[in-house]
Amino acid sequence: MTAAQQSGDLVELKRRCRSQANKRRVEAHAAAGETAGLTLAQAGLPIARDDRGIVSGFFPFKNEITVLPLLARLASEGWTTSLPVVTGEGQALQFRVWMPGEPTRPGVWDIPIPLETAAEVHPDVLLVPMLAFDRRGYRLGYGGGYYDRTLAALRVLKPITAIGIA
Repeated sequence: MTAAQQSGDLVELKRRCRSQANKRRVEAHAAAGETAGLTLAQAGLPIARDDRGIVSGFFPFKNEITVLPLLARLASEGWTTSLPVVTGEGQALQFRVWMPGEPTRPGVWDIPIPLETAAEVHPDVLLVPMLAFDRRGYRLGYGGGYYDRTLAALRVLKPITAIGIA
């Protein structure tokens, strides 16, 4: 088998996995809805930190779980909360300070993002949306590579904790 055939097989496998994982997520979202986001907020972050740093969440897209209640909790505990901003195809994400309840504007795919006047930050903790993950911790997302590029760029600057949310 050639490298091109192996690459094509991997692309097809990921496509099938995304389709299956999305189907399960649609079912889970229909069953749990907003309750899942509230449960997530009650649980808090699964890491121990004495200092409160910068955490990035995300607005739910399609049938993703909402992390907005968790961001509200973290902001009340002294965390600086932020949201990702897509700056261009093939680019790492940018992050801007945002607290639940503050104004937003539509970004790429009409996902709400902080206003341009919000300060840019480099989060310490990223809540990362995903469809699925494997036993080795590899994340399956939508396939755009935004978080892969972003985590690689941020990890050059400082230690980063990424927490997959599904």
